[in-house]
Amino acid sequence: MSEPSEPEASRPGAESRAVGKFLRRMMPLLVLMLLVNNLDRTNVGFIEEELQADVGIGATAYGFGAGLFFIGYALFEVPSNMLLERFGARVWLTRIMITWGLVIVAMCFIHNVTTFYVLRFLLGVAEAGFFPGAMLYITQWLPDSSRGRATAIFLGGSAAAGIVTGPITGALLELHGAGGIAGWRWMFALEGTFSVVVGIAAGFFLVSRIEDAPWLTRDEKDALSVAVAKDQEARIGAPKVSRLRLLFHRQVALLIGAFFAMTLTGYAITFWLPSLIEDIGGLSSFQVGLLSAIPAVCSMVAMYSMSHFTDRAPDRRPYLALMLVLSAIGTFLATLGSPWFGLAAITLAGVGSKCAATLFWPMAQSGLDLRIAAPGLALVNSIGNLGGFVSPTLFGYLKDTTGSTNGGLYTLSAASLLAVVAAMFIRGARATSERPLLETSPEAHSNPEGGAQRPVVS
Repeated sequence: MSEPSEPEASRPGAESRAVGKFLRRMMPLLVLMLLVNNLDRTNVGFIEEELQADVGIGATAYGFGAGLFFIGYALFEVPSNMLLERFGARVWLTRIMITWGLVIVAMCFIHNVTTFYVLRFLLGVAEAGFFPGAMLYITQWLPDSSRGRATAIFLGGSAAAGIVTGPITGALLELHGAGGIAGWRWMFALEGTFSVVVGIAAGFFLVSRIEDAPWLTRDEKDALSVAVAKDQEARIGAPKVSRLRLLFHRQVALLIGAFFAMTLTGYAITFWLPSLIEDIGGLSSFQVGLLSAIPAVCSMVAMYSMSHFTDRAPDRRPYLALMLVLSAIGTFLATLGSPWFGLAAITLAGVGSKCAATLFWPMAQSGLDLRIAAPGLALVNSIGNLGGFVSPTLFGYLKDTTGSTNGGLYTLSAASLLAVVAAMFIRGARATSERPLLETSPEAHSNPEGGAQRPVVS
């Protein structure tokens, strides 16, 4: 038997150094890309009135167009991930970012409802696969034992985007009239150009494979490659699980229902909060942007406090139910009182929704049988995110037909309360008795390596 390329005792130290270098060199760029990603997909929430005044896009058309992004995203997410595995992260993630930046630039030429619809759909197609692709990239670089820290850092970019999107977009809208061009057109042109520039820069700095990293020593490359390979070996030979059968799995269905309700509220706030703030009156675009950051700031503080408090809780379900009730109360109260009171109520709803999501995913991960966890969570994420289409479309239709968004807010309250019921039936620990779901041979239930089997979707 040949000797290992480095002593076993030295591998943990080399692996730790390699992980640290990846976190310092690659994660800041990935976080920046995610922040820009969130900025570009949600900036349309600040220009509803401008689109109506300049292009004649009413509330129903605006809501439908805002939601079309998620249809394009959902349809092309899986093909995009397959191409990422073929071409590598450096090529494919930068391609995604450059093309979505070009679509954003093209949106400054919107001149009717049709171009708005087409470009929002194309933006979803262009962005498809970015988030799961970035998560796959982290998986290819880091072993399970180090992935949680990297994932938390990465998701921090999404949370930070809610804080910076409003002020940045509001400031760009202040360019209205410069060169005879509307502020919303300047916003799309400049934000899209920035995305293209960041995408091009990412092409020079991202490294697709561990072996190609010039900033890792030979020992560090070997140690990190061995650690990642061990995790991948544990997944080889995983039993296949049908997506259709997973849809009818009780726990998966409960998780989808609860997460769908959370995305309804989350994207309703994203796309309609600026217009609710504008009802205050007398505010500049920059001031509207600043005020729209309030729910995000409060949510970040609450999310951190809640996760710290509940990490050791034996059962997260009561806390999840409480946060969903808080979200329902907030959306209901937003229909009452002055616009300032409405902003406070929406902030309450945002805190409840974001905290619920923080509690939801650990429950989802631990509440599914290990054999169906991976495809089950993917299904929950993909179907649940369609709330991003339903929510703005519903709000736009109700605003056009009733002259108010109150009907939409009542719907969000009802959805959150229904999610409370679903949440109380979600298991808090992985079950082991659902073998009928699995299409396996008898020997597929055992892993010769001694690791847990992880299924793949057929």
